[in-house]
Amino acid sequence: MVDKYLETERLILRPWNEDDAEALYKYASSPLIGPVAGWPPHTSVENSCDIIRTVLSAPETYAVVLKNTTEPIGSVGIMFGNGVHSADMNEGDAEIDYWIGVPYWGQGLIPEAVNRLLYRCFNELGVKRVWCGYYDGNVKSRRVMEKCGFNFHHTETGKMSPLGDIRTEHFMLMTLSEWKNINKK
Repeated sequence: MVDKYLETERLILRPWNEDDAEALYKYASSPLIGPVAGWPPHTSVENSCDIIRTVLSAPETYAVVLKNTTEPIGSVGIMFGNGVHSADMNEGDAEIDYWIGVPYWGQGLIPEAVNRLLYRCFNELGVKRVWCGYYDGNVKSRRVMEKCGFNFHHTETGKMSPLGDIRTEHFMLMTLSEWKNINKK
């Protein structure tokens, strides 16, 4: 479980709790969100509650909460070791994943949250390289990675998604030295 809250200008990143199930369902039930990322839309508030208990209770997994409404509108997380997707990951690497509710697309909220997670990875957790991956066609996810300074690394074809279909996945990478260069300003 996440032991602290992380803040950005507009967001609080905090642990998910079962009281968030209704808000999670409100956004994660959209067919525009999960399938493009490889997971099925949530089917009920109870389904969302179960996802909070199982998936979203993982270490370093955060609800993306708007400061001005206190409503969770998406999720971000840092994964290590066997939770990651790329075959090219090394010891000391991490992967960031994210999604946000459709009404909040295009507002720069996920890049804001991802930048906070990059700070956590490189300054607080001692990570050397951070990965992000996106399936073919998920242009919005790729744009988040580009805005945050990730660089294309490689493509893996013939990958089984959690939905059971075969997809092409593209991987982007940021190293500690690249992050330091971006954040010199």
